[in-house]
Amino acid sequence: MGRAQWLSLAAGCVAAATCAVAAALVSRRAAARCRWNRAVEVVRVFEEGCATPTERLQRVVNSLAVEMFAGLASEGASKVRMLLTCVDKLPDGSEEGIYYAIDLGGTSFRVMKLELCPGSMVINKKVEHQPIPEELTKGTSEDLFNLIASALKNFIEREGGNEGRALGFTFSFPVRQISISSGSLIRWTKEFSIEEAVGKDVAQCLNEALVRNGLNMQVTALVNNAVGTLAMGHYYDEDTVAAVIIGAGTNASYIERIAAITKCQGLLTNSDLTVVNVEWGSFRSPQIPLTPYDLCFNVEKDRNHYDQAFEKMISGVYLGEIARLVFQAMAQESDVFGPSVDLISTPFIFSTPCLAAIREDDSPDLRVVARVLEEQLKIQDIPLKTRKLVVRICDIVTRRAARLAAAGIVAVLQKIGRDGTLCGTSMVRKLRGEPKRSVVAIEGGLYQGYSVFREYLNEAVDEILGDEIASTVSLKVMEEGSGIGAALLAASYSSTKQNYA
Repeated sequence: MGRAQWLSLAAGCVAAATCAVAAALVSRRAAARCRWNRAVEVVRVFEEGCATPTERLQRVVNSLAVEMFAGLASEGASKVRMLLTCVDKLPDGSEEGIYYAIDLGGTSFRVMKLELCPGSMVINKKVEHQPIPEELTKGTSEDLFNLIASALKNFIEREGGNEGRALGFTFSFPVRQISISSGSLIRWTKEFSIEEAVGKDVAQCLNEALVRNGLNMQVTALVNNAVGTLAMGHYYDEDTVAAVIIGAGTNASYIERIAAITKCQGLLTNSDLTVVNVEWGSFRSPQIPLTPYDLCFNVEKDRNHYDQAFEKMISGVYLGEIARLVFQAMAQESDVFGPSVDLISTPFIFSTPCLAAIREDDSPDLRVVARVLEEQLKIQDIPLKTRKLVVRICDIVTRRAARLAAAGIVAVLQKIGRDGTLCGTSMVRKLRGEPKRSVVAIEGGLYQGYSVFREYLNEAVDEILGDEIASTVSLKVMEEGSGIGAALLAASYSSTKQNYA
């Protein structure tokens, strides 16, 4: 074979090799593009399932309002319990004296001391936070309440206070109340599962623990966090008609006419109004589609797996986990997070504060997103386009939660005739007669501390109500409302409304 033939053959081999390399590169790029498109499709389908157009929100409003009516008619007739609280008078600003409160609602509790003067003046407030060891959330009721009573005793001794003061007790779990100062536990929620406590009078459990710890005090007012927040709102503004909790959990309470409560026949009260604890976390509307990531919560093994559909789409305990489940689906469909994705499969490793930090990252290169993913999920060197996709997921979760919470608020306003529809009998929202100002008190870190969530919720309330009615509604943050409200209700229900002696 001549030189020319060898050169020709070599050139042909080089060309063939080049073509093969090029083909391999094209193939790899096509495969990578395909995997990326699968990840994008996961997000697109999720976003579509989480859509909350105004029309859907209005149907949610109507559905929840109907459930509220049914819940007031008879026990077990509704998806929302509509628990009667026995609170038939709210603080009015005339209270004075020194009062104590205990606020239990999660893996920690607060003990509190308030000094009040007439004119809606809190002249002194002291608060201490106490963690609850995990073993006590699944231990015995005696151990749990001993911890609380002991903390209160130590707090009073440090503050130089006296015993015998009126005590408010915020217990943020479903309770069937038989008086303002007593009520039996219906069930635990969140992290608690002390089964022998179910059915017990929780105020009596605390009273017995106070005696065991040598304290001369008894529970004057037993409330939940939503009722306490309503009490604080009313203390500062008599136009407060409802309260909403949007934090680790979510719930609402509002002022209802006794005449509208069929199931309250025989309830002893000196008022024509009472406070109702909605317990809207258990609301499940057919108007709200469940995504595959929401359905995952129905098979939880290590948490209370009651059907709290509304709460699981709104509250801070769950939003981060919903986002994590979407990340996990993306990782199963693609390699957008790289090879180190083991932690993505760990339940509840991605918290709602992490979700909020990602959504609120406004840096050009989304460096906060990269840092959170590395610190929480050990995922490194994520390209910018993947970070943007992560932000989009966090936004979808946040927006749906906030807009559903807004629909819940409007449903409460509709139930009491403050939304311009005559309690839902009219399709058109408009002012009729003299405008009434409606204040909704709000407590909870999700609303107070997450600005994007707050903006989405406020926007949705205005969107559903329309400008004319929205101008009569005010959402007011109540810092530590659940605990302060319990102390204020203790003041309202103490025999003299003066507690200095």
